[in-house]
Amino acid sequence: MYRIKRIYEPAVKSDRYRILVERLWPRGMTKARAGLHDWLKDVAPSSDLRRWYDHDLTRWDEFKERYRAELASRQDLLDQLRALHARGPVTLVFAAKDEQHSGASVLKDVLDTY
Repeated sequence: MYRIKRIYEPAVKSDRYRILVERLWPRGMTKARAGLHDWLKDVAPSSDLRRWYDHDLTRWDEFKERYRAELASRQDLLDQLRALHARGPVTLVFAAKDEQHSGASVLKDVLDTY
């Protein structure tokens, strides 16, 4: 299983391979403090989808559907994440305050399903 974690939480050894899965760099975060191994901008929701959703929970169900459709066209990036995961734990790092309603939670579900 993949893990998800807010970037503002301290990096710990058990996170293992940390990948930022946000299109924009998180506010107030330095690269040194982030403790990332990689940043996959293109696996994050598109800018248009991100702006449309705007963390409006009334749009959550439709956001999930739209983001899953975007991910379906990004199999190369999903395969890259799966290959990394085959070598050990992967932590998908995100910036949103609400973990349950974040793009990272949708991405994790997609990766855990297949």
